[in-house]
Amino acid sequence: MHSDTILCLSSFEKGQDFLRESAAQGARTLFLTIEKLKDASWPRDILAELYLLPSFDNRADVLNAVSYLARTERIARIVALDEFDMELAAYLREHLRIAGSGITATSGVRDKLVMRELADNAGITVPAFIGVVNHGEVAEWMRATPSPWLLKPRTQASAIGIRKLTRAEELWPILEQLGDRQSHHLLERFIPGEVYHVDAIITHGNVVFAETHRYAKPPFDVMHGGGIFCSRTCERGGDQEAELRAQLQSIVDAIGIRSNVVHAEFIRAAADGRYYFLEIAARVGGAHIADMVEASTGINLWREWARLELAQARGVEYVAPPSRQDHGGVIISLARQEWPDTSAYDDPEIVWRMKKKQHAGLVVTASAAGRVRELLDSYMMRFHVDFHASLPAPEKATS
Repeated sequence: MHSDTILCLSSFEKGQDFLRESAAQGARTLFLTIEKLKDASWPRDILAELYLLPSFDNRADVLNAVSYLARTERIARIVALDEFDMELAAYLREHLRIAGSGITATSGVRDKLVMRELADNAGITVPAFIGVVNHGEVAEWMRATPSPWLLKPRTQASAIGIRKLTRAEELWPILEQLGDRQSHHLLERFIPGEVYHVDAIITHGNVVFAETHRYAKPPFDVMHGGGIFCSRTCERGGDQEAELRAQLQSIVDAIGIRSNVVHAEFIRAAADGRYYFLEIAARVGGAHIADMVEASTGINLWREWARLELAQARGVEYVAPPSRQDHGGVIISLARQEWPDTSAYDDPEIVWRMKKKQHAGLVVTASAAGRVRELLDSYMMRFHVDFHASLPAPEKATS
């Protein structure tokens, strides 16, 4: 039997570079996905096996299927390529006694309430928050905490399902509607400011690679206001970069992350200039952030994640490769056209173009931060005229 067989699973179409790198590193790479995605662009030529299930909704069915597979496959690692499958992967690891994060450890990078508690207990600055459990305590918290507030699902990603409230009486009808799902939410004080994200590689609890970025608009505003997604690298060698990297290491220590890729978000409050921790996920950032990172550094986070997992499976040391120090930027918009034409955007700094129905997107890179900022500012205005469309914010993620 193969000594480093890796089982990857995903209910969303992503992670193809992880699969390719895993195979390129000599691992027997198995992939489990859902029937809805059977015709997606999976790299079938390099996969040892591709398995399909109707869905991942029934955890017992998935466990039975993977347990049956494990009768003949000696699985060394189980990796969820999408955030929404991470609890499932943790459950499978625990049941099959396979190395990696179990259910409790995974909650620290999936459950927004848990990660806030861990950060707060470690003395890290977080917005005021409370879990939606006891109604009397929630009412008391709202009386003591200035509005507005955000009602957040504890295990959704990005800004999906978040609602902004300004008066206490707005909350109770929503909770009534949520019914048994209300305890799966938290309330958090809304803090206006600029939102940053750090995309990094962690090994043995140490940050060995980290790229700091600032969103042009907070993801909440983009998703709920119908805006354009845009992010760019922070100035190299600046105070923001140093502070955010230090904040990330503190979060990694507080949550106990040992070895993984991570995507963490912070807000710099307009009122006091302090950085507040918002959330962290043990995955590659979405919205083509990985393409921006690769454009500016040469580091493909999906491939490095595969190398990191296999290093652990093989008991060898992971070493991050050398990286460039350019600046990158990404811009993405829902488009009015079925297949938007971005050929009029012909600046030499463009290194990637989105090819997806009803979407327009570009990644740029340059040695100077000012040039990236100049291009993105221009593209934001042009995208509004040339392509931009909007839809209501989704209540939950869809594959």
